[in-house]
Amino acid sequence: MKKNTLSLTLGLSATALAAILVLPVIAQESLLPEGFGTPPDTPAPKSSPTPSPAATPTPGSAPTNGAVPPPVTPTLDTTTVGAADEEGEEEEEVESGGLKYDLPPGARRLLTRIGPLTPETGGLAPDAFGVRGQYAAAIMRKTSGQFASRWGQILLRRALASAIDTPDTINGADLAAERASLLLRMGESTTARRIVQSVDYDRASPRLVAAAQQVYLATADPAGMCPYVPAGLAHGDQQTWRLSAAICAGLSGEAGPAGWAIGRVRSSGKISNFDVLLAERVLGATGAGRRSTTIEWDNIDRLTSWRFGMATATAIPVPETLRTVAPYYMKGWMVLAPMTDMADRIAAAPEAAARGVLSNEAYVSLLSAAASEEEPGETLAAQTEQLRGAFRLATGAERYAAMEQLWAAGGNTAQTYAAMVATARAAAALSPSTDTGGDPWQLLGSMLAGGYDANALAWVPSVSVGSRAWGVLAVGSPRALSGTSAGAVERFSDDDDSVDTLRSKFLLAGLAGLGRLDANAAASAASDLSVDLGKQTRWSRAIMAAAERREPGMVALLAATGMQGEWSKVPPYHLYYIVRALRDVGLEAEARMIAAEALVRV
Repeated sequence: MKKNTLSLTLGLSATALAAILVLPVIAQESLLPEGFGTPPDTPAPKSSPTPSPAATPTPGSAPTNGAVPPPVTPTLDTTTVGAADEEGEEEEEVESGGLKYDLPPGARRLLTRIGPLTPETGGLAPDAFGVRGQYAAAIMRKTSGQFASRWGQILLRRALASAIDTPDTINGADLAAERASLLLRMGESTTARRIVQSVDYDRASPRLVAAAQQVYLATADPAGMCPYVPAGLAHGDQQTWRLSAAICAGLSGEAGPAGWAIGRVRSSGKISNFDVLLAERVLGATGAGRRSTTIEWDNIDRLTSWRFGMATATAIPVPETLRTVAPYYMKGWMVLAPMTDMADRIAAAPEAAARGVLSNEAYVSLLSAAASEEEPGETLAAQTEQLRGAFRLATGAERYAAMEQLWAAGGNTAQTYAAMVATARAAAALSPSTDTGGDPWQLLGSMLAGGYDANALAWVPSVSVGSRAWGVLAVGSPRALSGTSAGAVERFSDDDDSVDTLRSKFLLAGLAGLGRLDANAAASAASDLSVDLGKQTRWSRAIMAAAERREPGMVALLAATGMQGEWSKVPPYHLYYIVRALRDVGLEAEARMIAAEALVRV
């Protein structure tokens, strides 16, 4: 491989890694896997592991015991990027372009524990997911990645990124693939990349090879796919991997094989010519292309992971019409990819902040960076000026007024909550003596969106029992408030303007799950609100069983599955079991933040 040509990667790997700087701080039955329920205590019989593609056995490097599931297609949409070759077609793959390197035995990583976060760096304990590997993988595979709760997403990201022990019932690379794929569906492309990079490429299973391709497309880093090309050609979508092989050959300075592979894919007619042109554009940027390539988005009706990755890597503007209708997870990819046009990142940022992809600090930093560019848009300039006012105006009343303007400017619920995320630190700095002129529930909701529960607690003397602000504090504060009773819940429900008094039901669920209402008071309030918090389902039994086994990772995963979709679709008894189970496994702070968020967002 020629060293001089390796520098022609357009800074793809380096710039993709730079996205880490914006990592954040910390009818449901049908959504669960078929046959979902409490698994048997006895693990499935062990079977010999299937060796990973191109694996080179070394002492202590064998995959964890367990049957390896058959190869699967990439989790995210690649149907327009090509189809598998017909049976019997002659195979003449491009072997060049696969970056090869050797590691000394001491530097190789085992598959017995995978993940970047340790308990010392904010991760969960190694046994957080228990010993039921196939069970956990099946739930991950069936989980959509679109959750009602911002804090639920933050907690699940933390759990999936933790250095967890691989159960004996599954191959470690396969479990890593399911973790990375779920993170991608959550919009967490940079964390998914860290999971993939926690496994040596030559130990990747077919599932992980497929997930790796999607991860490097999501982070707009075509060069990252190169080590997986041989395994991808053997086990994956032939057409997409042939294009990847061509790109990698070009990055290695081998223009001939690169052009041959591109021509073969084009002549097969099994892939859109537009997607081939995108690959040629990447080749042209490396210097291996023979001619310039013009990209026209005419007649392209959707943005796939291939199109996102290739276009972003080569700074090709994506039309607004396609960005607007892009899948929800792709909005997170856009925000986390620093090479994406700043205007596109800003457009996608509110949804990413509301979902938990961006933290308060990351969101404010992104807005500040955009405002510092030459001639920012009027809307952005006004927004950042109001945000500065929320931090810098002379009096507390003026700062609060600036925050109210930001909250009121949101065009939809996601934008409104994103504004509350942006003002979290400013809200936490406001003195409790500030005259808010009414019920400061949005102020408290803003603090708790950033996790400033101690600051919110200082406002207890300023709120009236039964008000919405009181309800937010009753479940979000670090300690139980005095006067919490069935009567207080009834007063809260008297002023509840939510559909079917859902907000009051969430309040009751949160208080009961936190143990801040005794059994009699909870039963009385439940009767008044006509809600059954003790409803038993396969999901409720599963999450409580995981709590009894003291498996915080599994509880976080099941909690997320119970909050798929919007808050209006989350049954109150789901919130009750989520809060209770999280509290039982030592995650009470996260339980409180989720309960408070529910009261703010409905």
